[in-house]
Amino acid sequence: MVTSSRDPLRTRVRILRAARREFARKGFAGARVDAIARAASVNKRMLYHYFGNKEALFRAILREGIATNLDLVAAAPADAVDLLPFLFERASKRGEGIRLLQWEALGSGDRKPIAEEERRKAWVEGTERLRGAQRAGLFHGDLDPEYLVLSLMALTVFPLAFPQLVRMVTGARVSDTEFQRRQTRFLRRLGACLRPQAPDREQSLGPKENHP
Repeated sequence: MVTSSRDPLRTRVRILRAARREFARKGFAGARVDAIARAASVNKRMLYHYFGNKEALFRAILREGIATNLDLVAAAPADAVDLLPFLFERASKRGEGIRLLQWEALGSGDRKPIAEEERRKAWVEGTERLRGAQRAGLFHGDLDPEYLVLSLMALTVFPLAFPQLVRMVTGARVSDTEFQRRQTRFLRRLGACLRPQAPDREQSLGPKENHP
């Protein structure tokens, strides 16, 4: 039975939770406001009162994702060895967010995504953090930081977005403890390769002098 709540904050949270699940399952085009309202135990009139329309509701979901991404950027370790395992671990907990991106890619093609400018903020901040890490000598300085961001996302999100390919290549499920362990170890080792190598001590001291 669809009911209304007198607690506006709890009602809003309930609608957002139901909307996130519906959009993750069916994408923006396939999601139905009726289904979201039923799952949130509200009527459509109340849903529209809180969010206006379907796109405004989707934007609210995206804003939650923006806040999460900004938190991730702030918490991310600067060292390349720790960064990739950190990103993989965080992505593993964001299945709905990954599915939303997949639906968006299928539905929008080359068209401008909803709330693109708002969503760029976290990516710009992440790129700036990488530039800072490069200046600090924690990443190779000759790597384009914007393309490095894309590569880091590919390395950590791809297995979660395409679990069937993980199984074909490795014979393991993404949810398997052994796969998680081996993937984390691999990412840590790969991260070490993104560090600039410290110059050999003798080279840094210059050529040896011959003493009698």
